[in-house]
Amino acid sequence: MTEMMSTTTTAPQDDDAKTRDIILISNSVDELGGITSWSHQMARLFSERGHAVHVVGVVPAPEGRRADLGDDLPYRTTTLYDVHPPSLKSNRGLKGKLDLVERRRRAARESGMRREAAKLTSIFRAARPGAVVIVTQVWAMEWVALADTAGHRVVGMSHESFLTCKNSSRFQRVKKFYADVDRMLALTREDADLWIRQRFDHVGAMPNPLPFFPEEPSPRTAKVVVSIGRLHEEKGVDLLLDAWSEVAPKHPDWTLRLYGSGEEEAALKAQSERLGLTSQVEWMGRTSDVPGALKDSSLFALSSRGEGFPLALMEAMATAVPCVAFDVAPGVREIITDGENGLIVPPGNTGEFARRLDELISDQELRDRMGDKARVDIQRYSTDEIVARWENLFTLLDR
Repeated sequence: MTEMMSTTTTAPQDDDAKTRDIILISNSVDELGGITSWSHQMARLFSERGHAVHVVGVVPAPEGRRADLGDDLPYRTTTLYDVHPPSLKSNRGLKGKLDLVERRRRAARESGMRREAAKLTSIFRAARPGAVVIVTQVWAMEWVALADTAGHRVVGMSHESFLTCKNSSRFQRVKKFYADVDRMLALTREDADLWIRQRFDHVGAMPNPLPFFPEEPSPRTAKVVVSIGRLHEEKGVDLLLDAWSEVAPKHPDWTLRLYGSGEEEAALKAQSERLGLTSQVEWMGRTSDVPGALKDSSLFALSSRGEGFPLALMEAMATAVPCVAFDVAPGVREIITDGENGLIVPPGNTGEFARRLDELISDQELRDRMGDKARVDIQRYSTDEIVARWENLFTLLDR
């Protein structure tokens, strides 16, 4: 889990700056993950600048996946549904169209969507004219599309790379539901350009802000490689274990420390045992102290199969921990300058990933140089910089 805090300084509010209502809408208000972290970080930052913020989720977080948001939120939160609506089967073909039970389920779901969208309409009508509705996920946009947003500006976001989206069921939904928003935002300029080629002429780029900037960086003295993320296929921990099996015999005094939980945990532990890594892999479970976990490490490994603008890389670099990452998204290439403040590896190439880990483990001077450079470079995504970009976008949308 990414910690929901920011230790970078927010620029003081300009007395003449316009404050407004900002409504952030996601699939869930409190589901563990990067989008929840991003939503609540931005909600706090906007609130600090005097905006009235409301964070809305469509459905409650799944059991066991609920984030602890605390009791002192300086903004409102609302969840539309009490329970998750039923999932639907495909109704393609004659058999699907004749499935009476499924047709009734579909009709009930559509009726429920209209009912919950009416709640959104009430929220929008209660907001001051010129409010900004920021939809972080296209699934949530399906409810916003049924609501009345008259008098407000709607921003649709894609928190993943263009390629990851294109290879998923979300691609056609983005093309459908974001076609008429006032602005669509990708995470990088490269991804924005790819969306423009899809005949979207209202696309811009907005990177994530730095989640935190610790006063004390890692001393990089612990013989620990760390990975932080959900134990899920997309995060590629299986690939990391394969790479580590090549590195571990060369450095028996080093440990791979894995933070996170998820449905792949049992399979990954079995893989670790098959690879003979039991003594050099530590399973730490979920952590609420990401800065502490990073400070106690000397290297960070990002082995994901897909990413957007990975907060984990930003957190590690802010802590002066050099990173090795698979080149799975423009966001990775934007955050890391290969060979200067980290190392980038072709996607899925575990042999090369192992070689780059070995390179940094074996060379303390290189590790220190890259870590120090990473801590300096990542500050270009400070909260001041990113909030200023949002404020500029709000002003542009007012025209």
